[in-house]
Formats: sequence, C-alpha cells, structure tokens
Amino acid sequence: MSRELDDFEKTMHQEIDAFLKAEPDNAKRSARPSPGAEKPDARPKASEIRTGHIVKLAVRTKQLEMDTTFEYHSSSISKLEAQMEAEKAARQAGYPVIGYVIDIQRL
Repeated sequence: MSRELDDFEKTMHQEIDAFLKAEPDNAKRSARPSPGAEKPDARPKASEIRTGHIVKLAVRTKQLEMDTTFEYHSSSISKLEAQMEAEKAARQAGYPVIGYVIDIQRL
C-alpha cells in the first residue's frame, strides 16, 4: 500500500512540475490576440447611448379613485416635453384623469 502511495506521489509531482514549466508558454500564447479577434470600439453604439427622462405620474380612471403610478420612458431631453409625452401616453393607456407629476428622473 505504501509503495502505491509513493508511486502516486511521484507521478503527481512529475505532472505538477510539467504543468508549472508549461504554464509560462500558455500565458504567452493567451496574451497574444488572435488574428480574427475584433478590437472594441472606443465610442459606444447609438443604441447604447441613454438620453431622456423617466416620468412618473399619478393617474386615475375615475375622479374619485385612488391614485396609481404610471411610468413613462421618454427619449426627449426636455423635462416639459417628456411630461407632455407621458400625459399623452397615459391618456392613450386609458387613464383620463392625470393627478400630478410624482417624479421626473434624467437618464
């Protein structure tokens, strides 16, 4: 049993040593970019640029009803235009009574 253990330890040490010697070669290979690798652009794509506002409105379907929050994502850079777009979208969604603006956050 001890002979098998000694043989096992020898083979494991040999494999570890071989791995450690081969490791710098692998690191050099992986450090070089492959010829087909694409370079990342310095500028973000147009779809990744986030502009506009998130408008939260208090809306109701009836005059004497509890307020519910309606959230609208506007691409407009103007707060007033974003609020007007949100109110129009809320009316189209079936909320005829617009209570007040809860919050406007810039993206």
